[in-house]
Amino acid sequence: MININLVVVGKIKESFHREEISELVKRLSKYCKVSTKEVTPVVYKDESSQIIKMILNKEGESLLKLIKDDAYVFLLDLHGKEISSEEFTFKLDNLIGSGKNNITFVIGGSYGLSDKVRERSNFAIKLSPMTFTHQMTRIIILEQIYRSFKIINHETYHK
Repeated sequence: MININLVVVGKIKESFHREEISELVKRLSKYCKVSTKEVTPVVYKDESSQIIKMILNKEGESLLKLIKDDAYVFLLDLHGKEISSEEFTFKLDNLIGSGKNNITFVIGGSYGLSDKVRERSNFAIKLSPMTFTHQMTRIIILEQIYRSFKIINHETYHK
């Protein structure tokens, strides 16, 4: 069984976002097991560069504890590479074909990701030149994973 893990900073507060995520996880259950592990964001009123670095490091330590040693790690990152749905599908299919059955997607907090988390990653994806909320990022990557499994299995997907 393929395990897709989302390791994220923060919770989903809005019920409509939770419903969308739940629906995508339900659809994905045909192809893989999806789990989400959330870490609590570190919050300080002071936003100096030293404090932000400390926040990134604390959140990063918490994220790294939740990533399995054998996981292939995708970062969702503003500094990542923009790829098409087809390129993402090809990459996912190759990972699965090579025996990788533990795939983790990491979504950082409002300040991004620590250097240690970046070092642990295998591939960083930039979803768009635009910035999305944490909640939307979860929905978008789950939808892309679902789209990829439909393509991999030669099933139609509405366009």
